Amino acid sequence: MVVKPLDFIARGPRGRLRPALKVRGPGYLRIICGPEYTRQQHLERLRSRGLAGKRSLALRESALGVEPLQRFVRREPLRRVHECVFAVLAMESEPVDPRLQA
Repeated sequence: MVVKPLDFIARGPRGRLRPALKVRGPGYLRIICGPEYTRQQHLERLRSRGLAGKRSLALRESALGVEPLQRFVRREPLRRVHECVFAVLAMESEPVDPRLQA
């Protein structure tokens, strides 16, 4: 499930908030993290992962998603709109976790 803030661009006390929060159920986590992910040592390892990079990437992708809309509304040339679209595509072309590949 993906939970999104009510406002299109949500702001908190420290600036922009993440555009969405993914909530995954135990079945999905069992597939991704392994069948014994609920054991204490596995939970501690999962909780200690640094997520700042993923949060930062989500905020940058969100900003790059809003920018082309604003450029389009301002009637800027389409190449200026496409710059942001291609930037988002480039950011999303990071290597895929091998556990997610079929």
